[in-house]
Amino acid sequence: MKRFLPDEAATIAFGQEVLDALPVDLAGWTMLLHGELGAGKSTFARALIRAAGHLGPVPSPTYTLVEPYSLSRGNIYHVDLYRVSDEEELRYLGWNELENGCRIVEWPDRAPGITEQADLALTLTYEGEGRTADLVGLSDRGKALVSRLMPKGPVT
Repeated sequence: MKRFLPDEAATIAFGQEVLDALPVDLAGWTMLLHGELGAGKSTFARALIRAAGHLGPVPSPTYTLVEPYSLSRGNIYHVDLYRVSDEEELRYLGWNELENGCRIVEWPDRAPGITEQADLALTLTYEGEGRTADLVGLSDRGKALVSRLMPKGPVT
């Protein structure tokens, strides 16, 4: 599913829309965020985390690698693998202990093996002043979620 996001407000609204399509219990979901630096990955992740009820700041996990959020719908883990150089490092991050929540992963290409565990992949690319969001379901439930987000009726 492709969506044009003309500005930051549209990216934030898309984060809310994706959260609304997720089940109430977020445990076990994994979403991969792809895109160049500045493409909007962190903006999308922040929007989804705030839409889930987090009221405080949502710092980038670039240096901490994992920022945890305990929310009414469950835990959300914002993960940034930019500084990971080997997939084995995931074990030291406690990757398996994060299964009790929703994992939002920036720079997943640093650990290609996690794609097999993921439900959704969002790729953000520059398009003029805006961005194009391409959301793909990787698991059966991810594909069902993307289907629910597809526009209904004729496309104009």
